Amino acid sequence: MTNIWNKQDIANNWPKRAVVTTGTPYGNKALHFGHIGGVFVPADAFARFLRDRLGKDNVRFVGGTDCFGSPINEGYRKAVEAGTFEGSISDYVMRNHNLQAETLKAYNISLDIFEGSNIGTSAEVHSQLSKNFISALYDSGTLHLESTMQFYDEKAKTFLNGRQVHGHCPVQGCKSEEAYADECSLGHQYDPTDLINPVSTITGEVPTMRPVKNWYFDLPSYLEFLKKYCEELRDDDLVRSIVPTTLEEFLGDPIIFVKNEAFDEYKTVSADLPQHEFREAQKGKQSFELVFKTIEDRDVAREVLNSAHIRIRTSKTLVPFRLTGNIEWGVKAPVIDDVNGLTVWCWPESLWQPISFTIARNKQLGLPDDAWQDFWCDDDAQVYQFLGQDNLYFYGVAQTPMFDAVKDKNLFGGSKKELKQTRLIANYHLLFGKTKASSSGSVKPPSGEELLEHYTVDQLRCHFCSLGLGLKPVAFSPKPFDPNLTEEKRRDPRVADPALKEAALINNVFNRLARSCFYEAANSFSSNVPICPISDDVVERAQQALVSYDEKMQKVELHSVFGVCDEFVRYAQKYWADGAKSLKDSPSGSDERQHLLCDCLYLTWISALMMHPFAPSGCDLICECMNTDPSDFFSWNSDFVSLTEIFGDVSVHEVKDLPPRFDFFPKHPSQFKK
Repeated sequence: MTNIWNKQDIANNWPKRAVVTTGTPYGNKALHFGHIGGVFVPADAFARFLRDRLGKDNVRFVGGTDCFGSPINEGYRKAVEAGTFEGSISDYVMRNHNLQAETLKAYNISLDIFEGSNIGTSAEVHSQLSKNFISALYDSGTLHLESTMQFYDEKAKTFLNGRQVHGHCPVQGCKSEEAYADECSLGHQYDPTDLINPVSTITGEVPTMRPVKNWYFDLPSYLEFLKKYCEELRDDDLVRSIVPTTLEEFLGDPIIFVKNEAFDEYKTVSADLPQHEFREAQKGKQSFELVFKTIEDRDVAREVLNSAHIRIRTSKTLVPFRLTGNIEWGVKAPVIDDVNGLTVWCWPESLWQPISFTIARNKQLGLPDDAWQDFWCDDDAQVYQFLGQDNLYFYGVAQTPMFDAVKDKNLFGGSKKELKQTRLIANYHLLFGKTKASSSGSVKPPSGEELLEHYTVDQLRCHFCSLGLGLKPVAFSPKPFDPNLTEEKRRDPRVADPALKEAALINNVFNRLARSCFYEAANSFSSNVPICPISDDVVERAQQALVSYDEKMQKVELHSVFGVCDEFVRYAQKYWADGAKSLKDSPSGSDERQHLLCDCLYLTWISALMMHPFAPSGCDLICECMNTDPSDFFSWNSDFVSLTEIFGDVSVHEVKDLPPRFDFFPKHPSQFKK
């Protein structure tokens, strides 16, 4: 036998400690399937693998609810006005946080902590870390106080937060259907004065602009830094191409786009514009381009063009990143240079929230304040951030320079250690049919709870992880919710359900393999299995699968990892079926049956180890019925050559008896023929 599983060499490819985080959903609504299938389930599968691979004490899977921000203010205002909610805004957030937590629990999402920026232990930690982080940016010389214009509703006599202003995104080529004060639903950033056709959601009036002072991070000064960072990402085989591709969209020159029909008006003011390059409209394009050297020059030009009533759009480019605002419901910003009364804008503080959650979890475990640095700073640690493609601007373009700016600052307790960059695990959109999942769209996507009325958790987890969202947007088309099907076709068993494609592996193939082993153990050996060596070809096939699995998991290619599982489980089931057929006349307790059973128990162990991140409930049950210690059964710190690695150094091992027709991976009751 060729032993291809070198335990030590393969383990060296992994960090010693890891953080897995999913970002933070807003505290203004429950979770729909896009949150669950597009981010939380993939992150949970990877976190479960890392616990098996690194040991559970060396992994922090952290998350929480984003308690602040204008979407929450606006959602709360509307709920109170509609009479659907009574209580404070804090109560409103807590209600939604509890709904989110219930959904995550239902999907077996194994977060070590799920609190919030204003909830539990994390609240106090996050408040202090936010003050420390912004102060550290100021000390680094990258923070600047700027006076900008903010929307003001004259009728309501109030400043408007980001979500209380609706208009059209001014970024060229943007297809967002919702644009707010300085950010559209696709994550594009722009100056509020650029928003097209702004309207107050409070009164329906066109708001005016009034000056306000806020702290801004000097993001444009990091242009060359980000270009080099993107080059490094492109050279890293472990990074998905969507990450550098999306980041590079924001690294171009500052450009203003002007409609071709406004060319004469442009010519009348062109001499008043800062130095720029004129580019004619490309074939088929409706706008010509004005290219500037700096964002400041573009801002001056924008004012000139706006004064001349020339409609413009702007390119994606680096603009100063706002850190503070003046809405009352938010994390209090530190008082710097006697500027007080500000709160932290929700997006910046959400970027360091995972650090807050890590610190809070360590506090719950009785660890010192500086223990977070073991996970976020040490060379043998890694942070994996799972996110949707819309958020790459914040986690890539904004977070990366900010983390660099404070990397040598003392952020929270202990000695100074250099804050490391995180690894961004970005997924494309999980579509509902052909459109992006949106709770505000015309076709409502199913909620997590509604899906569980038709599918088991393990079925959905396997399906979501197999979709390959790291490669392209993928349609989720569950048959019971497909708007293109008639009710008759939804009930027709001859119409396949795409969401059940992967279910056949666990409900049928893996289930038959596992229970066949236990029934054979009971029938031939009274559930007391005599331990014997595993066949060389079986060990070699298993080790080949484990090596392939490990390599693909390093890239977090969950769809490819699931493919390895699918191939191996089917091989294992066929090995059992062929062996059982050849031994149908062999007497109970024979050596031949002993060897087949030991081989197949070994194959079931390896199958359960590999499937554990995807279908944890059924795999945990297999471990329990094997009568083994989970810390051994689900550990990758094995040689994978013998059953004694999970049963101990014994000659006979007792497994549990199963009742007839037992299912480790049962189908959902709705899936049985009536």
